[in-house]
Amino acid sequence: MSAGSATAGDRTTTTGDQSLGGLGGILRLGASRVIYETRVYFRSPDSVFFTFLFPFIMLGIFTAAFGAAGNIGTNPDGTGGITVGAYYLPGMLAAGMLLSGVQNLAVDIAGEKSDGTLKRLGGTPLSPLSYFMGKIGEVLVTATIQAALLILVARFALGIDLPTEPGKWLTFAWVFLFGVITCAFLGIALSALPRSGKSATAVVIPIVLILQFISGVYLQFYVLPEWMQNVAGLFPLKWMAQGMRGVFLPESFAALEQSGTWDFPLVALNLGIWLAVGLVLSRVTFRWIRKDT
Repeated sequence: MSAGSATAGDRTTTTGDQSLGGLGGILRLGASRVIYETRVYFRSPDSVFFTFLFPFIMLGIFTAAFGAAGNIGTNPDGTGGITVGAYYLPGMLAAGMLLSGVQNLAVDIAGEKSDGTLKRLGGTPLSPLSYFMGKIGEVLVTATIQAALLILVARFALGIDLPTEPGKWLTFAWVFLFGVITCAFLGIALSALPRSGKSATAVVIPIVLILQFISGVYLQFYVLPEWMQNVAGLFPLKWMAQGMRGVFLPESFAALEQSGTWDFPLVALNLGIWLAVGLVLSRVTFRWIRKDT
């Protein structure tokens, strides 16, 4: 969940004695932070297990546990439909985006505040923009690797058919990119909520878990009560999962959505709103050190 296993001294070293030459220096320092943050992420066992590997584990569990019950969406005569694994793949991709962005960054940055890392970084030439670049870049890199591996595992280990139309993969690209960046900003903003690094997981994980249950990740979205679907529609995970279902599920499954269609323009609109909200909140709430410390 957190990449906080690296020491504060290690983190500060990446910025020590570096001078920024305007915007170019900020961007170069931000790029170096992406490499550093990604390396730290993969060196942290809890981050790798609870954010990177978790969707793989859940997809395997759902496929093994419910696969014997037959296909989902079969015709009255028992033909057609898709496998359980194929149905849950879009939800697991959306969950991976949420875990990589919201959960990972919220817990990680809260830990950095608690152990004094941010205070030390505040005394270096590192600007908040370079810091944000490092965090968001790390999320983009790790989420992309995770999604690629998850799709490969689905195809070659679980035998799940993948889309063949280029338009489907173009939709996947913009939903994925939009969703990951949105989740990264929301993760930065949410990191201001925990009172300490020790309480971060207790604060963040229940929020993330509840969203996954009501947004069509672990439960089939169309069987949830309408009021729960409406509540889920207030948050970005529902729209990320819907966008992914529109990419990987047959067109006949669109009738099971609330509007009876994949409604990609509405997916884009809601993710755009949450991206703007996350951007504003992350900039307003972020401090090198908490005001009350």
